[in-house]
Amino acid sequence: MVGDRPLRVTVWNEHIHERRDESVMQIYPDGIHEAIAAGLRRELGETVSIRSATLEQPEHGLTEGVLKDTDVLTWWGHAGHDSVSDEVVRRVRDRVLDGMGIAVLHSGHHSKIFRLLMGTTCDLKWRSDPGGERELIWTVNPAHPIVAGIPQPIVVPHQEMYGEFFDIPPPDELVFISSFAGGEVFRSGCCFYRGAGRIFYFGPGDQEFPVYHQPEIQRVIANGIKWCSRPEDSRV
Repeated sequence: MVGDRPLRVTVWNEHIHERRDESVMQIYPDGIHEAIAAGLRRELGETVSIRSATLEQPEHGLTEGVLKDTDVLTWWGHAGHDSVSDEVVRRVRDRVLDGMGIAVLHSGHHSKIFRLLMGTTCDLKWRSDPGGERELIWTVNPAHPIVAGIPQPIVVPHQEMYGEFFDIPPPDELVFISSFAGGEVFRSGCCFYRGAGRIFYFGPGDQEFPVYHQPEIQRVIANGIKWCSRPEDSRV
């Protein structure tokens, strides 16, 4: 809740893979955005009001009015980064600086908005093997609100590998580090402050695997959204 009203969340997803790739359709028949939204409803119940927005909508569903009525925006993108309007990206950036939170998920590390907010390439190492590989998500800041109710570690049975070096500024708060079966490690849960806004980057969630149906992942995202929604608070 924000005061006496529900927390207003806009779940943004480019919604390309789910309409194009049969393997992704089978995992996310209603879209990745709906899987994320379902997790938020399960975790946050009546304390949250959720709308979805996608790339193909006018202004990508992120009009001035929508963003004004959004406390926290989640962002999932992969195949359509270059198709996102620069005008909309600047609009989102301005709302973040003005106090809107944003949770950037998985391949959103290469989105225009995350790169703009970070000021770096946001490049990383990656490997995508058929069937994926096990990811262990280790909590490195047990006092942080984002880890409330989270097991140590979270086990993701099948996932794309993301590894260091991850070209981002040093996180203001590092929450999770992931390790992979191949030996790589990755700063998979990072918090940043920009202007009056808060940013949470969370790495797990490739479109080829049912990661967003996993309850522990849903809880992390819900906790991250709650953290992002409190720009008026002092740092945790």
